[in-house]
Amino acid sequence: MKLTAREREVLRLIAAGRTYSEVAQVLGISLHTVCSHIKNMYRKLEVHNAPAAVSRALAEGALAQN
Repeated sequence: MKLTAREREVLRLIAAGRTYSEVAQVLGISLHTVCSHIKNMYRKLEVHNAPAAVSRALAEGALAQN
């Protein structure tokens, strides 16, 4: 599983408890773009919700600070 840098940014913000709207505002992107990133992350991580995505990414080291 290889998340893009932007997908990792989105996931970090979600893991921190931000809403999709807040993620869009923080990153300066549209809500639609946030949803696209989330959809792609879920597919790559083979999960169906945010808590599962965060858990899988943590387990695989995808949220490690670089």
